[in-house]
Amino acid sequence: MTKPFPRFAVAGIAAALSLLLTACLISPGKFTSALDLRKDGRFSYSYQGEIYMLGLGKLAEMGAKADAAKEWEATPCTKEDSMDERPCTKDELAQQKSDWEAERAAKAEKDKRDAEMAKAMMGGIDPSDPRAAEEFATRLRRQAGWKSVVYKGDGMYIVDFAITGRIDHDFAFPTIERFPMANPFVMVNRRADGSVRVDAPGFGPASNGGGMNGLAQLAAMGAMSDKAGEGGDAPKLPVLEGTFTLTTDGQILANNTDEGPVTDTTGSRLEWKVTPRTAAAPTALIKLVP
Repeated sequence: MTKPFPRFAVAGIAAALSLLLTACLISPGKFTSALDLRKDGRFSYSYQGEIYMLGLGKLAEMGAKADAAKEWEATPCTKEDSMDERPCTKDELAQQKSDWEAERAAKAEKDKRDAEMAKAMMGGIDPSDPRAAEEFATRLRRQAGWKSVVYKGDGMYIVDFAITGRIDHDFAFPTIERFPMANPFVMVNRRADGSVRVDAPGFGPASNGGGMNGLAQLAAMGAMSDKAGEGGDAPKLPVLEGTFTLTTDGQILANNTDEGPVTDTTGSRLEWKVTPRTAAAPTALIKLVP
């Protein structure tokens, strides 16, 4: 007889699968990133290192294992005049099982809809398809700036990204073709007064909703099934570790680095060391136009 899957574990996996539709789907791992802003409007941005894409297929597989492991269990019946348990009648057991089967069928239909939503979020890529990882890499390679994208397995990509342009518009990294839910690591917003605000929410702490927050929640939920003895391993998460450097010949109006700006041959330099213990996401305000 198959061992019943503990109900709290099944509930945890269901929550994890639902969280797929709102969670942070892409996160950095070990990386080096740099942004250069010039007063004449030129900018350059680069990112070298790991990008981790949440293993949607892995969690879906965990959910499928949980469903396959579940068996119907009778709910204890109680006496009308007290909460004391009593033997269930044959009709009561039949009704319980009928209700359970109806709920299971409804859940299967909901899972199907959720899978279609996950596919839509990934721009048409089916996360359950073994070719999905390479299809995602191919999509990135088509876009300007992605010099190299190599899939290393288990949701991990090693990338080399570099782009230049003029900061007469907002900029965010990463942006992914047909992928509406790419959460930005770095955002650059041009203000009407000629200043530029730089935020790096993807390099921030999980407690503030940045970096690995969504993935950490999903991993914890996946671990619930692992502890229960079913469902397989939780998705592996990378270590958030890197440096983000901002150089500019503009005026630094505000920043949250530990050391403040350092003068170099190109103007001023700000540097953030990013680790799981980072207290706040990097941010700075730069005046480019006098």
